[in-house]
Amino acid sequence: MGTDQTLKSDIPRGGWVDAMPKPARPYLRLMRLDRPIGTWLLLLPCWWSAALASFGAPSIPMMALFMTGAVVMRGAGCTYNDIVDRDIDARVARTATRPLPSGQISVRAAWLFLIAQLAVGLAVLLQFTPFTILVGAAALLLVAAYPFMKRFTYWPQAWLGLTFNWGALVGWAAVTDHIEAPAIWLYVGGIFWTLGYDTIYAHQDREDDALVGVKSSALALGSYTKPALIVFYLIAMACFATAILSPLASMWTWVLLTVAGLHLAWQIVTLEIDDPANCLRRFRANRDFGLLMLAAILMTVKI
Repeated sequence: MGTDQTLKSDIPRGGWVDAMPKPARPYLRLMRLDRPIGTWLLLLPCWWSAALASFGAPSIPMMALFMTGAVVMRGAGCTYNDIVDRDIDARVARTATRPLPSGQISVRAAWLFLIAQLAVGLAVLLQFTPFTILVGAAALLLVAAYPFMKRFTYWPQAWLGLTFNWGALVGWAAVTDHIEAPAIWLYVGGIFWTLGYDTIYAHQDREDDALVGVKSSALALGSYTKPALIVFYLIAMACFATAILSPLASMWTWVLLTVAGLHLAWQIVTLEIDDPANCLRRFRANRDFGLLMLAAILMTVKI
């Protein structure tokens, strides 16, 4: 592997994965366990919805199940995405050192690993009600289509929003055994939130994507990214506020929701789309936004 590709690689070096037995490392990296931000972004909508449906007092065992499911299903999604995208990844400096394009594991081994992860995910899902199982399983259709979106549309980030925020529906179903308007508002808000943060993320690969012929919202928006982010995040916050703010919301709910909105504003103001490191930091900062949202929801009280 060339020095230039190694320097541009998105794989962290010197972390805990490098301390694991050598045969296990490619599989841990295939799951992105060394980069937990994706797990957070998948998990948080589940937690938001379950906490809101529980009037700020969610079941700890249920929240733990969601955490386990998010780790496993994010890993399965990354594995599947890397299987589908292995030829494209080999042509992009940031992704060329990933386990599949670099030849560290075979495609067959990756498929078997994917099946094992899906089996664990199914075991977690079966702990819920039949309705929740049905809602959760429906997300697989979105997951299956996602890697192909960038081949056909400049808005694969919107499809990722549909996929990554499905937990807002699952979380509500797990608590109430049906879906109500607040869950839908959380879901729609999450779609626009993801459209924002994943556009920021996509700017890291803008030049390589153009060269290899794949599409992204970063390429579509270009210098109009910041105005677009303002629109995406304003819609997201309006949806979140509609879902959360009610007679059950305390003063602290309002305060924390305001701080969360200011956090999104900070991302936009300080974003430098031509600086990959800046884009990555703003993208990762969305975990903090999600935790602020969760804190706002936990401040709701049952009367």
